[in-house]
Amino acid sequence: MQATLLSVLGLALLGALHAQDSIPIQADFHQDKLTGRWYSIGLASNSNWFKEKRHLMKMCTTIISTTADGNLEVTSTYPKGDQCVTRNSLYTKMEQPGRFSYTSPRWGSKHDIRVVETNYEEYALVATQISKSTGPSTMVLLYSRTKELSPERLERFTQFSREQGLTDDEILILPQTDKCMADAA
Repeated sequence: MQATLLSVLGLALLGALHAQDSIPIQADFHQDKLTGRWYSIGLASNSNWFKEKRHLMKMCTTIISTTADGNLEVTSTYPKGDQCVTRNSLYTKMEQPGRFSYTSPRWGSKHDIRVVETNYEEYALVATQISKSTGPSTMVLLYSRTKELSPERLERFTQFSREQGLTDDEILILPQTDKCMADAA
């Protein structure tokens, strides 16, 4: 019985590792071109927090900058109720360019972040595999340099999210807002 359980757990782990390896990373990634202001246009996730909060979510502003040691400082400002909340995250670069790790100080969750594709001047598609005590989850973000993106880019985000196993209920084009947009200059 124990050997069977270990076999099943081993296969599940192998499947999770294979799923992570199947997520592409931007070829010839240039980290310096990713820095600057971005708007979060789309968010897809199969996590419980997303399912609970999705109806409250709006577009937010994210500023990406490079730290002295080559990691990414990611500062997001978003509306929450009648106030603006700013969250700072440090994405540690990994050996493969375009891939980063992050550990949430609040929840202890581990994030494997990959820049899937970007043209740096218009959009960036980012996928994150999250490991935490309640189980794994997937998150896909669509960033834009402006508050609007072409239907083709929105469709690519939706298509890629579905390829990661996310359902239409787990994919959201964030409603535009002017709230908190000027605060993240």
